[in-house]
Order: sequence, then structure tokens, then C-alpha cells
Amino acid sequence: MKDRPFGTSGIPGWLNRYEPLLLVMFAALSGGILLFIYLTGEVLEGSTKGFDEAILLALRQPGNLAMPIGPGWLTHAVKDITSLGGTTVLALMTALVTIYLLLDRQRSIAIFILASVLGGWALSTALKIGVARARPDIVPHLVEVQDLSFPSGHAMVSAVTYLTLAALISGTRTYRSTRVFIVAAGILLTLMIGASRVYLGVHYPTDVLGGWCAGATWALACWLIARRYISPGPRGKRSAADDDLSFK
Repeated sequence: MKDRPFGTSGIPGWLNRYEPLLLVMFAALSGGILLFIYLTGEVLEGSTKGFDEAILLALRQPGNLAMPIGPGWLTHAVKDITSLGGTTVLALMTALVTIYLLLDRQRSIAIFILASVLGGWALSTALKIGVARARPDIVPHLVEVQDLSFPSGHAMVSAVTYLTLAALISGTRTYRSTRVFIVAAGILLTLMIGASRVYLGVHYPTDVLGGWCAGATWALACWLIARRYISPGPRGKRSAADDDLSFK
């Protein structure tokens, strides 16, 4: 049996191929966790109050805080955008993607996506209860809200859902351009939904920042796990060259 050079197979080979990227991703994951912990501490201490209120007031007409800045159609558009982060839309999106992947013979990824999204939603609820920050009352709310404020559920759950779906679905696609588009679409939707919550006056900016941070960190953790342990189904098998590009 011909000997293979050290580092071309097994664990050494895997480390040689993936260690630099994994180190960067683990650093980003750790940084996201630390940033969320720091932001939560600042919110609990009340250090962000001036920053939060200044931005909320800047988004309203000086003489009438019930009126947001911008043309009338913008408020309607923002309400439509914020609905994309609602539980009904996200649940429907997750269910459709899961079914699609099951039909595409990507059973392991479908199950992992469903578990990842549900786990992220549960984490969002737990964090809200743990911090127990009240909704902003400095400006009138433009949509009805009832639950707690930090982190923003729309910002975090949309990040958990769209970023997790984008990261894991992109790993099943062959072409880099397709993967880039899917991830970019997930990021764009997440940013738009989070910003809409501040414009509507139902969240402080730091609520949204906290939601983005926690949601993106969760999605990154799911991506790392999937990249290491989840294999594509029969229809997702590709050549070795294509496999090197998957989940990148």
C-alpha cells in the first residue's frame, strides 16, 4: 500500500484544508457572544438610554411625535417589511424550505434547519424574559406590540431564520454565485426588518442591535456545525472540487 504524505488525509488533512477558516469563524462566534453580553450589560445599566432616545426622536416630526419622517408611503412600506419578520411569515418560510429540502433528498439538512430555527426562537424568548426590558414609550408606536423589548424578537428571529436558512441552503448549491446571492438576500432581509422596528417606534436601536448580534451568532454556530457534520443528500453530491467550495 502506497504511503500518503502526512497531512493529505484523515484528521491532519481536514485541518490543513479547513483550520484557517474555522479559526476565523470561531473567533467571530466568540466575538458575537462577548458583544451581546457587553451590550446587554450596558442596557441593564441604562447607559444606552440617551443614544436610544436620540435616534427614536430623530425619526419623528419635531412638532408631532406620532408622525414619522419621510413621505406617507414610506410608513406603509416599512409596515410591510416588518411583517416579513413576524412569526407567521417566518414559520411559513421555514416550513416551505424544510419541505423543499426533503423533496430534494436533503433530509439531514432539512431536519437540522428546522431544529436550528426552532432553537433560535426559543433562545430569543428566553433572552427577552431574562432581560425584561420594557418597550420604548418616548414616541407613539405605529404598530401594536405586547411583549418585552430586548432583544428585538423581529431582529433576532429574522436573523436566526433568514441567516440560518441562507447559510445552510447555500451549502447545498453548486455555484458560488448562487450561494453568494442566497446569503446576501438573507442579510438584506435581516437588516431591513430590524431597521423597520426602530422606524415604527416599537424598539430601541440597541434592542435591534442585540437581536442582530444574537441571531447572527446563532446562525454562525449552526453553519459551523452543519459544515462539519451535515452531509448533502444523494442529489447534492458533487465532485471533490465542488465540495471544497461548499459552505464557504
